[in-house]
This record gives sequence, structure tokens and C-alpha cells, in this order.
Amino acid sequence: MSTKIKLMSLVGARPQFIKLAPLVKAIEVFNEGSSSTQVDHYIIHTGQHYDHGMSDIFFDELEIPHPDINLGVGSGPHGVQTGKMLEGIEKILMDEKPDMLVIFGDTNSTIAGALAAAKLHIPIAHIEAGLRSFNRKMPEEVNRIMSDHVSDLLLAPTPTAIANLKNEGLESRTISSGDIMYDTVMLNSKLAEKKSTILEKLNLEKGSYAIATCHRAENTNDPQRLTHIMNSFNKIATEHLPVVFPMHPRTKHILPNVLPDWKAAENLIILEPLGYLDMVQLIGGAKMALTDSGGLQKEAFFLECPCVTMRDETEWTETVEAGGNIITGADPEKIMNAVQHWEKMTAQGHTFTEKLQETFGEGKSADITIIEIIKFLESKEMIPA
Repeated sequence: MSTKIKLMSLVGARPQFIKLAPLVKAIEVFNEGSSSTQVDHYIIHTGQHYDHGMSDIFFDELEIPHPDINLGVGSGPHGVQTGKMLEGIEKILMDEKPDMLVIFGDTNSTIAGALAAAKLHIPIAHIEAGLRSFNRKMPEEVNRIMSDHVSDLLLAPTPTAIANLKNEGLESRTISSGDIMYDTVMLNSKLAEKKSTILEKLNLEKGSYAIATCHRAENTNDPQRLTHIMNSFNKIATEHLPVVFPMHPRTKHILPNVLPDWKAAENLIILEPLGYLDMVQLIGGAKMALTDSGGLQKEAFFLECPCVTMRDETEWTETVEAGGNIITGADPEKIMNAVQHWEKMTAQGHTFTEKLQETFGEGKSADITIIEIIKFLESKEMIPA
């Protein structure tokens, strides 16, 4: 007779769907190979990202089962959005009584799930624990710190993340899991080569363009920073190389109000948000990436794409230390200097991923996660050993 574990994963935003995909596959493989323990996996979607381009397409492309429950919370101010999530998640947890809740990353969905589960004494596993930008003005920094401190099992992706948790007295809860996004890139980069036709649609050749994103509140909510970034994109597209810019809904909404007279340069290619396979294909073929996204910084690193990060700091310091990422903030001069640096370095055949597996693991983070969750539940006698 097998033991049943009721595991619930909570997601709400694009980066979380990407991290969920390898976990779903790892659970399937585990269940096929185990006769003594079976994992019943439930997926809860808060609805933080809710339109097709930011949500449904990722479930379809990454072959993730569609959520068992969708709270449909939608967008809104941090307090309103998090409060609605907290109310909905609490009810689900009380009704379903999972053995453990799995949370991902650092969004409002993450902290809402952490608070709801902690107050109901339901164990929490936090995937991508231990990241720190040391900038508490970032909502994500507050979310990740609070989530780590109420979670029971901290799955840290890198040695730096492990050190951060140790410094905060959380070493006993910490597991070195490797980076689950590396799992996803490994699983899907070859699939993207076969399935994605984005380069053909845009009439682009590999190595001939840059990929750009901008969505962080620190940039979109600051008119000066947003002006500098948008003008930098235009300058790069005009003077250096075409820039492909899938525009986040937040940026699309804010831009006309903040910069009513701004117009895209001829070679700045503005697109709607793209699916994961198209993004992987674009990043893998780009000469460089310009972004304020934490996930895209890593995806660029994994795919040997030099990165310019338009923030004042990064949680992914390993990408900078390895020579694959330059931090510029929203300073136009620094952004242009970084672009020129990467043009020079790529012409010289510069590479920077020699220490990839040493830093981010071997692409087996999801397998490690499932084993560690079962070990944790056995150690607490929540399931028979």
C-alpha cells in the first residue's frame, strides 16, 4: 500500500509558470518510479498574470496541467492584490489541507501563499530561496525575505543564496537545490529550436539583434528612469543593431501617460508579450539582452547571451562575477557603454559560462526538490518513512 502526499503548488506570474514546469515533470517521473510513495499534485493560480500572453500560453507550451483552481485576482495595488490572494488561498488551504505548499520566487502570490500557509501551520517549501538585492524599496525584496523567514524548507539555487540564508540564521532549513530555471532552459532550448519560428517571422538572423524587456516598478513608475531607458532603446536600434522589445502590459499601460510624445525608432521592434519558446529562441540568438528582469538575466546567462541589466543592483551577482552581466541602472551613458562593451567582446568570441554548473547546478533541481520535500515530511512524521 502506497503513501499519498498531497502537494500544492501556488503560482501567479510568468516566471512562476516557468519554474513550475520542471517540477511537474519531476513529480510524474517520481510517481512512475515509486511504489511506496505517490505525490498528488494540485496547482493553484492566483490570477496575478491573467491574459493569454502572460499566462495560458505558458501552460500550453510547457505542457503544464492547467490549474485546478484559478482565483482570478488580477492586477491592483500591492495591498489590495495581496489581500485578495490571502483571502482566497486561506480558504483553499483550509478546504484542501495539503501536506505542503510550494511557493516560487518573490511575487505577491509568493508572500500571500507564505502568510496563509504559515498561519494555518501548513509546511511551506520555497523554491528560489535566499535571493537578496539588499534593496528593500523593491517589493520583491520584501516578499522574498518574509517568505524565507516563514518557510520550512528553503531550496536555494546558488552558493550565494545559501550564504544569505546562513547569515540570517536560516541554515538549518536550507537545501542546496540548484536553479530550477536552468532545468527549464535545458528542457526547452532544443524544443524552441524545432518549434519556434519567431526569427523567420521577424526576418532576423542569429547574432544580428538585441532582445530587450522593461517592466520593474522601479523603472516604469519613475518617469525619468523610464525616459532614459526608452530613449536608450531607440538609440541602440538607430546606431547599433535592431532591438526586439516584447512590451509588458504594465509598461504598455504606463508609457503613453508618462511619455505621450515618445515614438519607437524604426529598428525598435515592439511586440506583444511572447510565449516561452519564442523568448528562449530570441534570447539564444541575440547578440545581447537588455533587461530589468531577474529571470531573463539568468536565461541569458544559461544561453550564452551577454546581458545589460538596467537596475541598480541584482540578486544574480553570479552572472556579473562570471563576466556575463553588466549592471547599469537607468543611466543612458552606462547603458551605451555596456552595449559597446558587448559588441567588442562578442566580436572577440567572449564566453562566460565555464562555471555554470558549479554555480547553478546540473539541471536536476526539480528532482532534488521532490526528494527533499519527501525527506522533510518523513522527518516530521507527517508521512510514514
